[in-house]
Amino acid sequence: MTDAPALASTKLNQVIREGVSEAPLDALANPLWARMRELGTELWLDTGDMDQAATLWSAEFTALTTNNTLLNMEIQKGIYDQWIPLAAAAVREDQPDIEGQDLVLEIAFALNARHGLRLHERFGAYVSVELHTDLAHDVERSVAYGRRYASLCDHFIVKVPLTPSGLIAARRLEDEGIPVNFTLGFSARQNHLVARFARPSWVNVFMGRLNAYAAAEGLGDGAWVGERATLASQATLVELREKGLCSTRQIGASMRSAEQVATLAGLDVFTVPCGVTAGFLADPPAVETLADRTGEDYRPTWAEGVDPVAEGLEELWEVDPGFQSACDRLAELDPATVTAQQIVDLLHDAGQGNLFPRLSEAELAAIADEGKLPKRARWSGDLASGRCGLDALFTLAGLLAFTKDQAALDDRIRGL
Repeated sequence: MTDAPALASTKLNQVIREGVSEAPLDALANPLWARMRELGTELWLDTGDMDQAATLWSAEFTALTTNNTLLNMEIQKGIYDQWIPLAAAAVREDQPDIEGQDLVLEIAFALNARHGLRLHERFGAYVSVELHTDLAHDVERSVAYGRRYASLCDHFIVKVPLTPSGLIAARRLEDEGIPVNFTLGFSARQNHLVARFARPSWVNVFMGRLNAYAAAEGLGDGAWVGERATLASQATLVELREKGLCSTRQIGASMRSAEQVATLAGLDVFTVPCGVTAGFLADPPAVETLADRTGEDYRPTWAEGVDPVAEGLEELWEVDPGFQSACDRLAELDPATVTAQQIVDLLHDAGQGNLFPRLSEAELAAIADEGKLPKRARWSGDLASGRCGLDALFTLAGLLAFTKDQAALDDRIRGL
């Protein structure tokens, strides 16, 4: 691939913006969501579907978050089929020699940006826009495209995935004043490290996938695994914020049930899927029962014979002193000069290498084949030995799943 231009081309910018004219939604207030805001929880809607969002949007919501999967769902509807050739022509006008995947990358960026602009105009909200998965291990191109998003709209939040390169790219973008939603986090320790080095505006715990894994693998009924990891992550961020070491806020992501809205009230941010939002409103609790739950000690119940330490589960919510010390050393590195490999090496040398395990191509292919949830039978030995962290496996699985959806979007672009 060729180097990405530092700023979006004039012609492509024009085509991205041209014809974007959405009627602003006049949203009403809702006492349930107003109470959540009183408890300190900011509310984001987790969808790229403009029509569905309009039926659920409330005056208390401040942002929408999209990702490769959600954008692909919108693109596959065909709503941009007539526009994609216009974007391709604009790219070729500015970059006559561009071809292949480089051209696809530019059009995919343009689709993210145009759809994000439409969402912003319709809802007057901030919009999380995601980098192409090809950039997950490319610092310079991640920074370049992050800058391009920022040049198009001051209400864009750039989503960067949890990779060693993503850590560096996120830090450099935040240092330039470009807000980053650091995505694909699954544990308190991951987010402690991210907050110490990358210092993004937001981090995530994809709680629903953690609960689903525990239930599917017979580790227990699945209840409270994701919630415990999420609250532990928020707690470590609060501690870091109080020490003046970061300003990062916690997002509760991958919410799967309406009950989680009440049981996690007080969390920094919810990004709530439409189904969860509708379910919460269809069977709402009494407003006066909603209270700050961030101090709750939710404890999963494990099946007989399950050792949560050997399964890698305890690492989802524990941030031990040795790990904190490694993060302190990492925080001293210069983001302008450090490399992704140096970050990995530092963690391995400090005995914390299972956060970024060194896996073979065959092992990565196995993760991709497994889908969003790792298969316990495949990884139990590596988890028990400490070679791999369960959170690391989830992050890799999530990134590779997004890569599949990105590939489907890319294929549609090529076809047009």
